[in-house]
Amino acid sequence: MTKQPSDTTPVEVCIITKDHEIKGTVYVSKFTKSNRELTELLNDKERRFLAVTNAELVMQGSNSAPRRYDFLEIHIDSIIIMHPASQALFKESSKAQEDIIKFRELRSRLSQTKPF
Repeated sequence: MTKQPSDTTPVEVCIITKDHEIKGTVYVSKFTKSNRELTELLNDKERRFLAVTNAELVMQGSNSAPRRYDFLEIHIDSIIIMHPASQALFKESSKAQEDIIKFRELRSRLSQTKPF
């Protein structure tokens, strides 16, 4: 288990590189505005690598199981996108799409019925 400094806060993130998708935890300063914390990590001129803990690494376009790492360092220049995992919108499965269509049809039929 990685010990975090007392002046940092963990943030679960999704990171996209040219070849990989990575989910894990980065540590940001408690003293940074909450909407700027990831930006400051990436724009730090002294930082060349970003430390990620509890990382899952998946090759882009691969169906293989994710590789898991307790600790991973990613070169800042290789990061294309990084965002908080809590803001991620996941692609709906075909089953979810079917359920949405059924729900909309049911709602439409219900709205056409007369109230009691």
